[in-house]
Amino acid sequence: MPFLRTSLSRAISLGLVAALLAGCATLPEPTPADTRAEALGHVQVPQTWAVPVSAAPVDAGWLATFGDPQLDALVREALAHSPDLAIAAARVEQAAAQVDLANAQLKPAIGLLGRAGSRSVADLVSTLNGAMLRLTWEVDLWGRLRYQRNAAIAQRDASSADFRAAQQSLAASVARAWFVATETAQQVRIAQRMEADAQRLVGLSRDRLRVGAGTEIELMSARTNHASYRDALQQVELAHRSALRAVEILVGHYPAAAIAPRTALAPFPGPAPAGMPLDALDRRPDMVAAQRRVAAAFDLVGEAKASFWPSLSLSAGHGRVSRDAIEIQKSLDRTTSSASATATVPLYTGGRLTGNVRLRTAEQRAAVANYAGLALRALNDVETALDAEASLAAREALLRAAAEDSRRAAALTEDAYRIGKSDLREVTDRQLSADAAEVALLAVRRERLVRRVDLHLALGGDFIAGS
Repeated sequence: MPFLRTSLSRAISLGLVAALLAGCATLPEPTPADTRAEALGHVQVPQTWAVPVSAAPVDAGWLATFGDPQLDALVREALAHSPDLAIAAARVEQAAAQVDLANAQLKPAIGLLGRAGSRSVADLVSTLNGAMLRLTWEVDLWGRLRYQRNAAIAQRDASSADFRAAQQSLAASVARAWFVATETAQQVRIAQRMEADAQRLVGLSRDRLRVGAGTEIELMSARTNHASYRDALQQVELAHRSALRAVEILVGHYPAAAIAPRTALAPFPGPAPAGMPLDALDRRPDMVAAQRRVAAAFDLVGEAKASFWPSLSLSAGHGRVSRDAIEIQKSLDRTTSSASATATVPLYTGGRLTGNVRLRTAEQRAAVANYAGLALRALNDVETALDAEASLAAREALLRAAAEDSRRAAALTEDAYRIGKSDLREVTDRQLSADAAEVALLAVRRERLVRRVDLHLALGGDFIAGS
């Protein structure tokens, strides 16, 4: 089909010449540094964090720093079975498909047109039958289609970053829930010990009453305290089962509170390097997603502006057509080819093009403002986590000493009550104080672990090395 090749070559050459004459390349997207300068130009971001911390680069693989293989396994299960993560993955696929669609608009479309039919006896109009190979191509003179393609790529990158952020958030949620489940497991053991201590005081009150050293009121008070401790134990056991079900939901198990918890909280990891503030903005996947959405908004503004300019479409075809004429004529079979170029110049659209530019420009401003707000919250997340970590470390040291002193005081008071040198109320108060100090210490230890997870999430480091 030499004529088709010649026609197509001429049409494509015409488009290429027109594109070269126009010389309209798309403007480069704003870089992360450009976006930061526009969004945070009024903010003096320091070189180091306000809380003293190591400025060494942030390490990947923070999940392993807790030294808990069971937690590692739970996170792997969550990543494999989480419905929320599956939704985020599907959005990445959707965004990738949009890139393919945008790329397709930049390429010629080739199709086969065919027609077949018959003519009634009374029909004197001839019927055309045949097939034609046809090519159409819109030449992207002013970059409108390339801007569309670039915006789709930026949106795909943003969706990929959202997926990474969802993975990190899920890993952090599993770790937090696991620490709570471990804490409540230890609270159950403390409550069981408290109930056993209260039961022992009931026996001790009965013995004192029998030998004449105690009173009926003391025995009734001991029984009342014992009932209160039993009630508290049931409440803690319910909270523990709820915590286990929360973990099971995250990892995709049936919520039966059947998962086996740790017997003790994981030891607190060593110091975590925090890098520098600006590095966190480039590292955090949610910030990467926000920056890519700024780039997508920029490209959509370019597309809207390019719509003011004329568009050029090329077409070419080649095929064989037969025409069944009326009876007095002979049938005609012949080969036909065609090539054409169509230009469309927008003259009046009722304000649609101008309105679209205003719309896209407002969307770009909103994307920049969203980046600015997210960046400030991200920096605040790190500073808050660092501040809390230092404060909780000091609190843990104080509460550990207080718990040891309270437990010793409770033991001495019980010994004094046994020999009649103290009353039951003092014993009960001392015991409650000791138990409360131990529960408070446990809560602070769990909170330190949770805050360390928050710090890693705020810094944007990967939870698995090499991921």
